[in-house]
Amino acid sequence: MFGLSPFEMMVIGVIAVVLFGGSLPDVARKAGGFYREFRTKINEVQREFRAAEYEASRAMNPYEPSQVDEDEDDASSEPAAPKFTPPS
Repeated sequence: MFGLSPFEMMVIGVIAVVLFGGSLPDVARKAGGFYREFRTKINEVQREFRAAEYEASRAMNPYEPSQVDEDEDDASSEPAAPKFTPPS
């Protein structure tokens, strides 16, 4: 785990107990809370980037067929310009 041997992890654990003593559970709880907040913020940023990437791809190719249910009318995805009819 993390490239540490069991002996190194044990030494780190002993140092943590010596430094923090009885408040070690509180320190671990706070560290877990900070990590949870950090992951939440990272996920929000990733979601925003994906949404921006999707919007940019839609802006670059607006006539690409969207994902529409097969039972819905496809006329809504066509341009609204009138159709050309040649003179007779």
